[in-house]
Amino acid sequence: QVQLAESGGGLVQPGGSLRLSCSASGSVDTINAMGWYRQAPGKQRELAAVITRGGSINYADSVKGRFDISRDNFNNSVTLQMNNLNPEDTAVYFCYAAGYITGVYWGQGTQVTVSS
Repeated sequence: QVQLAESGGGLVQPGGSLRLSCSASGSVDTINAMGWYRQAPGKQRELAAVITRGGSINYADSVKGRFDISRDNFNNSVTLQMNNLNPEDTAVYFCYAAGYITGVYWGQGTQVTVSS
């Protein structure tokens, strides 16, 4: 089993920045991909950004050029730097981890609200 602990999030004005962090514990050696999904009110959960242990990165088209994901394999953590935020980025952001063979894990979620 893997446990994910998130930090960051909050309220920011349009054009502002926020940083989300997530630390994994438990069976961390089984984890390949880590990243962030988000779910806006009334919408399905969608990928924001994900990074593999080897450093391969995938971003949603809507966040490319604005979000930057990074990973610390030694400390089993992942960080999402979000810049130039707009109201459409408002959502609950969930930390995500997936094993090499099996297992998908979720954090509890952290609210990001972009509003003036």
